[in-house]
Amino acid sequence: MTSFWLSLSSIYWDPNPNVFVIPYFDHPLRWYGLLFALGFVGAFILALPLLKQKLSKRKSLPPKVSSNDLNSIAYNYLDKLLWFIVIGTLIGARLGHVFFYEWPRYSANPIEILKIWEGGLASHGGTLGVIVAVYFYAKLKQREFPEISFLGLCDLLTIPAAFICVFIRFGNFINQEILGTATTLPWAVTFGHPADGSIPIPRHPVQLYEAIAYLATLGILWQVWKRKSELLSDGFMTGLLFVLIFGSRFFLEFFKEHQSIMIDENFIQTGQLLSLPFVIAGIALMVRSLKKMNKPLISTAKSDRIKLP
Repeated sequence: MTSFWLSLSSIYWDPNPNVFVIPYFDHPLRWYGLLFALGFVGAFILALPLLKQKLSKRKSLPPKVSSNDLNSIAYNYLDKLLWFIVIGTLIGARLGHVFFYEWPRYSANPIEILKIWEGGLASHGGTLGVIVAVYFYAKLKQREFPEISFLGLCDLLTIPAAFICVFIRFGNFINQEILGTATTLPWAVTFGHPADGSIPIPRHPVQLYEAIAYLATLGILWQVWKRKSELLSDGFMTGLLFVLIFGSRFFLEFFKEHQSIMIDENFIQTGQLLSLPFVIAGIALMVRSLKKMNKPLISTAKSDRIKLP
């Protein structure tokens, strides 16, 4: 039963983490797992029209491909890609948590690494896992779809990725994990049973802060894709995603409790350290893309000048 009430000092939040118990298996379906799965389903639905838009202009397709055929090609392409991404996400996120946050614990008992159902996923590791998975999938499909580059495929996945991030943070909120620091603000949330076993006190609902930031990122990416996708070179959307997601993540880490036992987080959080390379890579990708866009214009201008008497 979900407990939710508003006191003078904070909002009390203590939901049941289980949706229901699966019959015969006597195993609970947790809200986090359900939201995680729904995020991927929604991402698939979002990615399908984006891929169809991209494929409709590809030279590798037959000259007179029908709408139904195009839909089938896009569906099959994404169906296989989804499995690569799910596996890459789970492996990367798990190993990211193990190595970035709790290596002393897991190194003492490596079998615990396999117990992914007990929690412990890191978004930075998950992102690296997705990048590796997408890279191998793009290489695997390069002969069949030579015009879809690795960065081009990453760009196509930026909007679905932001969508998934929103759902995952809602899942963290229901799970009462990734806790915010104490606060007396009127929208503070008191978690009844925090995942880390800490005392229930009014805290920043930082999971919701991130969900809102990622929702705003989704909106920005959608508008850029809608208005500029025909003009942008491969890599720009991926760079923009990195800057927006990990830039907001860097600042919101100031409102989070310490999570790593690997480093002293009194000066800087582990999440901030891990976010910086992604922000830098994002800026580099955007600059690279813009330079590629301007290159033909510059060369044309030069050739025009040469032809002048």
